[in-house]
Amino acid sequence: MVIINEETFEERLQFRVSKLSLLLISVFSFVLLGSLFFSSIAFTPLKEFIPGYDSSELRKKAVQNLFVTDSLITLYNQNIQYLNAVKAVLNEEVRFQDPEFSADALSGEDPEPPTFLSSIPEDSLLRAFVTQQDKYNPNLDGGGDMPLETLLLPPALGPISQEFTLKEDHYAVDIVLEENTPIKAIGDGRVIFAEWTAETGYVIILDHNKGILSVYKHNAALSKKQGDVVQGGEVIALAGNTGEFTTGFHLHFELWIEGYPMNPVNFFNFSGE
Repeated sequence: MVIINEETFEERLQFRVSKLSLLLISVFSFVLLGSLFFSSIAFTPLKEFIPGYDSSELRKKAVQNLFVTDSLITLYNQNIQYLNAVKAVLNEEVRFQDPEFSADALSGEDPEPPTFLSSIPEDSLLRAFVTQQDKYNPNLDGGGDMPLETLLLPPALGPISQEFTLKEDHYAVDIVLEENTPIKAIGDGRVIFAEWTAETGYVIILDHNKGILSVYKHNAALSKKQGDVVQGGEVIALAGNTGEFTTGFHLHFELWIEGYPMNPVNFFNFSGE
């Protein structure tokens, strides 16, 4: 290869080029240009202008959305467990998996009561339960226990037509009442269910925190709706005779603690004497 001046035809440069050297020079130049092009895109903001390539801001939002989605899934699972517990209360379904909470222990047939029971037969279980929960509660004045009177208000007064019986899957007491007798909340709480059901008529369920639920079935009408906050002694329904399983005007009252049915007679005096 000879390089000359076009005007004077003076020879400026001359060197010999073979096919192999020309091929090597071409490959080296191609690799060098390709590396420069790749580096300019991979390590500079130019890559964000490539169609289909996610920007750094978009990737940051994707990571944030991933954490939010994980939190929502956890909250969803917790709500499903809570709704299943409420459904079990409505359907009166309970499984005794812990021997400490066996059917005999809850019905009083076990000669050795649970460890949290005191020797006082009346309202001892509820009193010990609340005491244990509030022992280290800094919100209580003077470190005392919660006044249990707010949790011991009977929903209504009247004779009991059917007792609490675990063997017959009757996890409640049926209180005979006149039509439209006011039904009162046993304590402060929030309404978590207030709907009509085909089997038990108008049903309302209160959550009193600390794992305590109270259930009122076969009502003629409800004065509260789901989400309402009620106080102890406040009227929440009127006694009725609704639902397929009703046997007359009465209140079907259930008391649940930590998912286990309790005999309301142990905590309330329904005769008013």
